[in-house]
Amino acid sequence: MKKLFFLFIISATIYSCNSNSPAVVDKTKEDNKELATFFNAYYEERLQLFPLEATSNGDNRYNNKMYADFTDSYRAKLKEFWQRNLDIVLKYNRDSLSENDQISYDIFKREMEMSIEGLTFHDNYFPTNQFGGLTLTMGQLGSGEGNQPFKTVTDYDNWIERAKQFTVWTDSAIIYFRKGIASNYVLPKVLVEKMLPQCDDIQTKEVTKSLFYGPIKNMPASFSAEDKDRLTKAYTSLITDDINPAYKKLGAFLREEYLPKARTTSGMNSLENGSAYYNFMIRYWTTTNKTPDEIYQTGLSEVERITKVMDTIKESVNFKGDMKSFFEYLKKDPKMFPYKTPDDVLNAFHAIQTKIDPKLKNMFGRVPKTKFEIRQTEAFRAASASAEYNQGSADGSRPGIFYIPIIDATKFNMTSGMESLFLHEAIPGHHYQMSLQQENESLPSFRRFLWCGAYGEGWALYCESLGKELGCYTDPYQHMGALGDEMLRAIRLVVDVALHTGKMTREEAIQYMLDHESLTEEYATEEVERYMAVPAQALSYKIGSLKIRELRNRYASENADSFKLSDFHDELLRYGCMPLDVMEKNMDAWAKREKAQK
Repeated sequence: MKKLFFLFIISATIYSCNSNSPAVVDKTKEDNKELATFFNAYYEERLQLFPLEATSNGDNRYNNKMYADFTDSYRAKLKEFWQRNLDIVLKYNRDSLSENDQISYDIFKREMEMSIEGLTFHDNYFPTNQFGGLTLTMGQLGSGEGNQPFKTVTDYDNWIERAKQFTVWTDSAIIYFRKGIASNYVLPKVLVEKMLPQCDDIQTKEVTKSLFYGPIKNMPASFSAEDKDRLTKAYTSLITDDINPAYKKLGAFLREEYLPKARTTSGMNSLENGSAYYNFMIRYWTTTNKTPDEIYQTGLSEVERITKVMDTIKESVNFKGDMKSFFEYLKKDPKMFPYKTPDDVLNAFHAIQTKIDPKLKNMFGRVPKTKFEIRQTEAFRAASASAEYNQGSADGSRPGIFYIPIIDATKFNMTSGMESLFLHEAIPGHHYQMSLQQENESLPSFRRFLWCGAYGEGWALYCESLGKELGCYTDPYQHMGALGDEMLRAIRLVVDVALHTGKMTREEAIQYMLDHESLTEEYATEEVERYMAVPAQALSYKIGSLKIRELRNRYASENADSFKLSDFHDELLRYGCMPLDVMEKNMDAWAKREKAQK
């Protein structure tokens, strides 16, 4: 792959904009054009630094690359990259830019500053965990079912080259896990225990049964006999000589060396500088300056509010008993488990899509062009996976995919919030938001593929609240499931903060979840351990959704004669992910224009 060289030099001068004279207007246009060139250069260089991100975004130029981007040497390269780009953008006079470029400026500046600050912490001593990381992503990429393409001979060769670098990655991961041991900066023992079977299960003695043999089984018929033979031998060697040994080595290290040194504590507060890291992660994921205690108190308030609504559902179905007994009933009654096969579960989700489709037209003026599919989560990761959405490609070659983990269809509980789950992960949640964002070619590339947790997850959780308007939640048990999902996000504000500030242990957090929601102990455990692995990420959902609902209610009240819900949704999604304060400023300006025009 040829290395890209950028033949232009960005020179930004600070200009004042105190009049509407032709000279100022020309200079504004020049600034906007120059800024667009700069943002494009940033994005192009970023893709080279993060080739897996490029693949995810549908850019196939770097499909043969993969780096251990957690190493000190690579982080030094990233620091130079982010600092250089921050210095450049700060040379622009924000006031001289167009409205859209001002939004880009604000988002970009924050992204650079947060990225630089993030490098001051030692989270690179946790190269992977049980919830996410390359050890899991490799299986998705190499199976042929993920975003790594396997359509041409070049695609197949690209994967060979990329996958061979996994050995280097795992060797580097072991080095940095050891740095963590030396610094007493280690993962909780219970998380490491979940990583061991992940490393074991992905290995197979028979090559043809390997997840990574999938592309060979599905090799295009158009390939020549010579290429088919060569690739079959190459993939066999790749699995036996590179991938399996890498997982075996990492698994043995984790079991024999790392696990005995892993910590018994649950939260980041138990680590050196851990509280500062957690506060940083709160700012990163919520895009606010809220304190841990503010978030904790909001969580307690929301738990209390939702509990009262749950009580009304319990009474409406004439259940005699307290809420804890009702939870047990929902978890165990046979009629809550109507499914026999995975197809039964998938078809139930298809039925939800059919139900809401006619009503979506009244809520959205703009809909994605990207195609959409519902799939069962691959077996190798189903045990530790949550339902999730994988974005499609901007060029339409790869659909957006809603994945459902189904370990045993007969144990899939229909009160688990299936309708709210679909609204969140699929339509109109992540599929609408992410697809419309990357399809919007008026945005600079870095914004088309940007992710802000509070906006993206906030939008998806807000979409759950649209259920009744979309014809869902007519069944009291589905409504209870939706309330359970909302309760989960409220509980997260309590439990995530409590874990990482020392208010709760892992065991206490699990019990708190069981006391306030209809969850199995297994699910509650997986959730709590997710919060332990990815601090503060779980806070983004409720914080973002509360802000979106606040804005909707405000504009509907202030602009009662002119407010149109579809216009609100279209405007909210028009510019894609952004920090909540930037989003609010943009939406306030829109509401003011709407009121003036009508």
